[in-house]
Amino acid sequence: MFINCNGTLVNVQTPLVMGIINLTPDSFFSSSRAENDNQILHSCEKMLAAGATFIDIGGYSTRPGASHISEEEELSRVIHGVKTIKKSFKDVILSVDTFRSEVARIAVENGVAMVNDISAGDDDPLMMKTIAKLQVPYIMMHKRGTPKNMNSFTSYGDVTQEVLDYLIEKVNTCTKIHIHDTVVDPGFGFAKTLDQNYTLLQNLDVLKILKKPVLVGISRKKMIQEVIQSDAGNALNGTTVANTIALLKGANILRVHDVKEAIECIKIVRQINK
Repeated sequence: MFINCNGTLVNVQTPLVMGIINLTPDSFFSSSRAENDNQILHSCEKMLAAGATFIDIGGYSTRPGASHISEEEELSRVIHGVKTIKKSFKDVILSVDTFRSEVARIAVENGVAMVNDISAGDDDPLMMKTIAKLQVPYIMMHKRGTPKNMNSFTSYGDVTQEVLDYLIEKVNTCTKIHIHDTVVDPGFGFAKTLDQNYTLLQNLDVLKILKKPVLVGISRKKMIQEVIQSDAGNALNGTTVANTIALLKGANILRVHDVKEAIECIKIVRQINK
């Protein structure tokens, strides 16, 4: 349960937090957006001070219905963000949220330590080969379709089994091409109905069979908003409950907008587990 981030061995056996910085104008939670250098640095500083181990930056919105943007535009956003953060926080462990191999490659060349791919290589046939060359930790998420149409791909026989089978196949592929550090993500909110999301959360511990760190990203998502009848801005309490359940079910990394509250979840669960 160690991953090698630019030469630093990070132990994910004890759960850790990944803070989200969106370099986009249309991500679903407006407070996560950082559209200028001051916002980028303020968000990063706040998250690191609260206890984040990783900072995940993305330049392509993947909310349901999000518009497609060019690789050039995504790359421009991401590399500017990486350089801005690295100037002030040299030792930060940065993750890039992208499904494009070229964005991943150039981001790593500029100091990013890991790649978070919502498509697990499905949307770019060169991604896994690129990761194998870069030898950085690779987060692989389950989804179907694209942000534009993924809500049309929610037909499953057994959602838990199908997500597990998909991730088993991806882990095996990575092993064959010598990608050593992999993290799996069941993809909450991506081509899943409300009930399917909660079935996955209830059964999250089955992913232990993969013997890989499990990342959970449910922060302020629609699956929480719908249950508590709120919007993203008022979904923090629901997120805290869901994150606590995920930890009890074996999550190793919480990807969140609110680092302080996620760290508190980890502290409480750690006390229970004592």
